[in-house]
This record gives sequence, C-alpha cells and structure tokens, in this order.
Amino acid sequence: MKAKRSKWMLVTVLLLAAMLVTACGGGSEPAAGNGGQAEADGEALRIAIVTSPSGVDDGSFNQDNYNGILAFVENHGNATVNAVQETTGDVAAAVQAVADVVADYDVIVTPGFQFADISSIAKDNPEKKFILVDANPTPQDGQELFDNVYAMTFAEEESGFFAGVAAALETKTGKVSVVNGIAFPSNVNYQWGFESGVMYANKHFGTSAQVVELPSYAGTDVTNTNVGGNYVGNFADPATGKVVGNALINEGVDILFVAAGGSGMGVFTAAMEAEGIYVIGCDVDQFDDGVYSGGNVILTSVLKNMSINVERQLNAIVEGSFQGSNELLRANTDSTGFVWGDDRHQLSAETMEKLEEVYELVQAGTIVPSANFNGHSPDNFPGL
Repeated sequence: MKAKRSKWMLVTVLLLAAMLVTACGGGSEPAAGNGGQAEADGEALRIAIVTSPSGVDDGSFNQDNYNGILAFVENHGNATVNAVQETTGDVAAAVQAVADVVADYDVIVTPGFQFADISSIAKDNPEKKFILVDANPTPQDGQELFDNVYAMTFAEEESGFFAGVAAALETKTGKVSVVNGIAFPSNVNYQWGFESGVMYANKHFGTSAQVVELPSYAGTDVTNTNVGGNYVGNFADPATGKVVGNALINEGVDILFVAAGGSGMGVFTAAMEAEGIYVIGCDVDQFDDGVYSGGNVILTSVLKNMSINVERQLNAIVEGSFQGSNELLRANTDSTGFVWGDDRHQLSAETMEKLEEVYELVQAGTIVPSANFNGHSPDNFPGL
C-alpha cells in the first residue's frame, strides 16, 4: 500500500498546486499561461468553461475542472481560457449559454449534467471540440457518440462509499448524513454510495451508524423518482445549505458528507458554529476550506479527479490524438478515491487501514456500491 499512498499523495499535491493558480472570483475574466505553444502549428487554443451559477471558484466541482484548464494553460502560453457563468441553474439556459459563445472558442468545457444537451450544438459545429463532464451527450437522431465530444462520467458512488465507511467508523453520536445540491445522477451516486458505505461498515466493521434524512429536503432524480436524501435544490445557495446543515445537527448528526458545490459552504459554516461536528469534503481536497478559529471541521475529503482528466483531453487536442467518446472513470484509473496525506485529514489510523482495505476491493471490482442507475440499492450491492 505504500506505493498506492505515494501515488495518491502525488495526486493530492498536484490538485493543491493547481488550486494555487486559480483566479479568485471566477466570473468572465480570461486567464492565460506563460510558455509553450497551444498547438503544433502555433495557433493559440481558445478555451471556454461554462459553469453553473456557483462559478469556477466554488471550491469544489467547477473549480477542479477549471484547475485542469489552468494547468494546461500554464504550459501552453498562447492558450487562453474564459470562464462563463450561467446564472439561473436552468438546463435550457445552460445549453443556451454554450450556444451563445460557441463561435468564439476552439474548445468548450462544460462541467455538469445540465449540459448533456450540448450534443445538438456539437453536431452543428463539428470543427469545435467539447469536453463534457458528469454526463454523456444526449443522443441526436439515434447518434450517441460524437467525434468532437469527449464525455467523462465518474463512478461517484465509489468516492461516496469511502465517505460512508469513514463516517460510520468515526461518528460519536451514531448519526451521519449526506447533503447534496440537486438530484442529478452524479449527486444521487454520491448519496447512494455514501449510504452503501455506511451499510458496509455496519455489517463488516461492527459499527451501528444511522443515516439521517430530512423528508422536507428529499430529492427527485431525473426520472422524477423520489431518492430521499437531503437536497438543497441548488449548487449556489449557502444560506439554505446552512439551514439544512443546522437541521441535521439538531437531529444529532455529527458527521456530514457534503456534495453541494457552493451551497456546501453553508453546511461548513453550520459545522463551525456547532461543537464536535465534522464535514467530509467532496470532489477535491477541501481541508483548507474547513479552517476556522476553533480548528478544522474537515474530517477528510473524497476525490473525483476531474482536473487531471480535463488536462489530459486538452493535451490530446493539441497533440492531434483527441477522440470523441463516452468514458466512465473509476478507481482503477485513479479517477476516484480519498485523501491519503496525513496532514490533510483527521481520520484515525484504524479508519485509514480499513479505507485502504475497501479501496483495494473497490478498485478490483469486488465491491460495487449502489448508484442512481446501476440496479443496486444501498442495502443490496455486490461485495456487501
């Protein structure tokens, strides 16, 4: 496991290094690197990232995608990036935001399930490249794959599973919970993966943790099915995030797994204002976000390594090896996981040992946690 730990520490360092060059404030300010050529023929690569209302400085999902672009731009000095922030959170508006800027850029990065319908734009603009994160493109006239769209989805249920195991092992009250933004498939994957992890720890590690849900904040997924959980209803509403966080704390929850984008900052605040409450970060290493006058509320963070994969695809474009495809990325490609560095989490050595154990089982496919559409439930999945 030392080799794996070293590899994950390297990934964490790379993510942190990328965060250091992230422009605060997001919005529509362009950023450019210094050094190198954007393309072999010397032509500058013009990149746009179109995000949800939480923007590229949400400290989580959008920011990690943006960091992947910044890492690329840093090494390709003629390349530029412009951050476009869609302000309504509406699916139709998100796609329209891409349509509004497609003529001005060579590559458009779209993080979020709400951008699945950009396939119609991609079909009409075959000379443009699209990197779609967290969704596969909506089929057009029976066409599911597009030569100019690289779509990456992640097995978020794997990272959620690690969060659930950690929460069940570390809780003092016996009550844990997950707070999400909107019930897009990626968020439901996190939720059900978390619940699967709690179930696994209860069965195999002797814990007795209970997952707490607030019926008034239950989510409805893309098939209009009630998936339970605790959904803020937005990725950019920290005020409501704090309300949900406080309600769960009042129910006795002492560990909250937060997968809610900018709304999650409100949950962090609720934890900081309480006592003995910890948060598990999501998508990226959020340890620094947990610092407050009383210490740090981040127990650990689970990872979805988007920045590395975004940068890989941008490099493929300039190298001429870019290929449109729909890829599901898992732990076996180091695309899901959790923070390993000793100074970036507050887990016990025993918990870390058990996480290493289940990580290998997930990586091998022995454990397959429940996800929104994989046919498994949190109380009945392979490996339980």
